[in-house]
Amino acid sequence: MAYLDNGNQIFKDARKNHYAVGAYNTNNLEWTRAILQAAEETRTPVLIQVSMGAAKYMGGYKVAKDLVEDEIDAMDISVPVVLNLDHGDFEAAKECIALGYSSVMFDGHALSTEENLAKTKEIVKLAHERGISVEAEIGKIGENQGAEGGELASVEDAKAFAAAGVDKLACGIGNIHGVYPADWKGLNFDRLKEIADAVSVPLVLHGGSGIPEDQVKKAISLGISKVNINTEFQLAFQAATRKYFEAHKDEDKDNKGYDPRKLLLPGTEAITASMKEMITWLGTPSIDDKIKSAGFDKSSLNLE
Repeated sequence: MAYLDNGNQIFKDARKNHYAVGAYNTNNLEWTRAILQAAEETRTPVLIQVSMGAAKYMGGYKVAKDLVEDEIDAMDISVPVVLNLDHGDFEAAKECIALGYSSVMFDGHALSTEENLAKTKEIVKLAHERGISVEAEIGKIGENQGAEGGELASVEDAKAFAAAGVDKLACGIGNIHGVYPADWKGLNFDRLKEIADAVSVPLVLHGGSGIPEDQVKKAISLGISKVNINTEFQLAFQAATRKYFEAHKDEDKDNKGYDPRKLLLPGTEAITASMKEMITWLGTPSIDDKIKSAGFDKSSLNLE
């Protein structure tokens, strides 16, 4: 039976040792299998995320959870897998806690700081009672808003949310969801360092797709322990699928090129390849090495 890790030990170790673990959004069966395949091939822990939109598309949070767990079993996955609600509102976070997701992100950035903090504390209490990890967001991640990105997170908010007991903290530091504009000014490393100096909680970089490798690595050196990737895989999937059609392979009736399993295979393989490259950027060590060097409890990770 599949075991879902809450990731707390993994992300604390990542913060301490200056590496990051990727958090990859799933959108369907192919996405799930592609992500798990890359994690198993590299022997690295992985965080699979389900957004509210993806859950609606897939048939609900339970369907998404069942799919991930069933694929862990079917593929004989032996590395730690964290299942996280990505950018969930208050009700979504409560539902995923009740369903047994091993991690939830409550995104209260649209609320006042006071209400965001109060609701985050409620989610922390509910989640921690069940051994579930909690991520919160401070500042605002940009949504293709232009060169500046969103609203910078404040150091005082970082202290307040860390004190509230969150296990991971996403910070607005000029990062953007989606495709970055050509005139993007880059990450605000000064603010990231200020936050990292003020709190010890693992920090999260949203909008990881499209950030140059040198900036990703610098952010990790300053305290980023989790990097979210979605758009990059969507673009890789799109490019590989387009190539398949442009080569007219879908018209090969003798080899059933029209079979959806064949149509979707190039894109699925592209996700795995893209993820394996990203893992090298993040410096994620293999779980086998961490078991030996960091004292992970192998039995607790269900790796026997």
